Amino acid sequence: MERLARLTNIEVAAVLYEVADLLEIKGVRFKPHAYRRAAQAIETLPEDIADVAREGRLGEIPGVGKGIAGKVMEVVETGSLGYLESLREELPEGVQELTRIEGIGPKKALVLSRELGIRTIDDLEAAATAGRIRDLPGFGEKTEQNILAGIQMSRMAGKRHLLGYILPTARVIERRLSSLGSVGQVSLAGSIRRRKETIGDLDLLATSTRPEEVMEVFATLPGVSRVLARGTTKTSVVLETGLQVDLRVVEEKHYGAALQYFTGSKEHNIALRKLAIARNWRLNEYGLVDLADGRMIAGEDEAGVYRALGLSWIEPELREDRGEIEAARTGTLPDLVGYGSIRGDLHVHTRWSEGAHSIEEMAEAAQGLGYEYIAICDHAETLHIARGLSPERLADQVREIERLNREFDGEFTILAGTECNIDMDGRIDLPDSILADLDVVVASVHSGFKQPEREMTDRVIAAMQNDHVDIIGHPTGRILLSREPCQIDLATIFEAAAALGVLMEINAFPGRLDLSDVNCRLAQGFGVRFSLGSDAHNRGNLRYMEFGVATARRGWLAADDIANTRSLEDLRGFLRS
Repeated sequence: MERLARLTNIEVAAVLYEVADLLEIKGVRFKPHAYRRAAQAIETLPEDIADVAREGRLGEIPGVGKGIAGKVMEVVETGSLGYLESLREELPEGVQELTRIEGIGPKKALVLSRELGIRTIDDLEAAATAGRIRDLPGFGEKTEQNILAGIQMSRMAGKRHLLGYILPTARVIERRLSSLGSVGQVSLAGSIRRRKETIGDLDLLATSTRPEEVMEVFATLPGVSRVLARGTTKTSVVLETGLQVDLRVVEEKHYGAALQYFTGSKEHNIALRKLAIARNWRLNEYGLVDLADGRMIAGEDEAGVYRALGLSWIEPELREDRGEIEAARTGTLPDLVGYGSIRGDLHVHTRWSEGAHSIEEMAEAAQGLGYEYIAICDHAETLHIARGLSPERLADQVREIERLNREFDGEFTILAGTECNIDMDGRIDLPDSILADLDVVVASVHSGFKQPEREMTDRVIAAMQNDHVDIIGHPTGRILLSREPCQIDLATIFEAAAALGVLMEINAFPGRLDLSDVNCRLAQGFGVRFSLGSDAHNRGNLRYMEFGVATARRGWLAADDIANTRSLEDLRGFLRS
């Protein structure tokens, strides 16, 4: 049976991430980067880390040296790490918790702890509300207000989970239930089926003539920490990760209506019910019923429910009551980009900067996913924290890419690129003479996120006016559940991007998904074209592309809207470099 929680790769990686955070708080140099690099490699490892450890293969994982390998082995064998416990004891109580609030780095957290005795988020909120923080060196009134905003965001985030980190768990549960002989059909439902960027609870729906047996298996799955409620039609459990999972079991004759109902959204369902009421019908999780004679009109299959209401099939990603019902009625729904439509990844990092794998390893992994090309876009020099490339090192990297392309001999293509930084005035941190020799130039904001809207807008437009910039990376700078989007006039940005022929990135990294679905649709209205990039920092991250496609689909985008659904030859026509 597959494991859901105990010593998963993500949990082992979380230990290493915490070590990195605590070392950073202590002011230790270099080691935090090493631990984060190892954590990134482990959390996306295609194998169970426990199996790799038992077989003595930890040293084969990129970024896992002898010292870190020993600590990983300790975590796998004991479930804890003595080194981490000692680091926790060396720091004042609560300092680590404070760093989880946007705007509070390690140094500020230590100042707050030592100067004001702040130990908890509640202490922090009380101090900020009372105006006690603004007078500390390096803070000020604006920082104090930002801290209060960060606290509110942190509290909201605690109730949500990232799609990209929950979907693998959801699929494990779905596969386990599907394997039962007593189960007919099973499907994800709710917001995860609609592929919302963050998830509250996880919903599943199944059919069975022996629901008690199904519920017994579900309630005793590995990783279940407690059962909240248990019955023959619904059981709710909480996993060790804190995620609540609800399973409903229905009869086959109700499955389609139930799947439609429990997929939602609430607003979409209300709109559908209005259509039913107008016909003197009733629509709920049991089916579509004619109130005049009690006849069941539809309910066994989901498509039949939509068809009976005079609508074409509506993909789950569109069910948000944003015009999809009228489009389904008039036959004008978009032909959404497919999950298998992407032919290459236009935002990939390697160990040349902060990635975990070599160019060749990333290329081979991409080829294994069926891609025709990837763009290597390591960070440029001024992003010191990511070991950005100087012009000289970038030139060396281009030569390495040329060598590898000769070896691939046309079967696969590596595009030479960069993710350069947009400085506070909109300048790019690489000279035009270097940019001119690259295949793909991604320009991104990596600092100064608190600029006023007008200045941030002018900053990004100035970058787009550089003739070598092909793509604006993660355009709003948001980090889901952690950092709000920067203040920027997106309508002005999109208008300029369409006029200049600059692509807007849909960054597929689970914590970004930037542009958002709503902003994708807004940009499409201006005639903007898009690129999809995984922002992969190791081979496993390449699979994050799925979440970018989901965002594009939620944004009503077709394959034609996205540059890298095209062949390499056609793609070059979209690039300015």
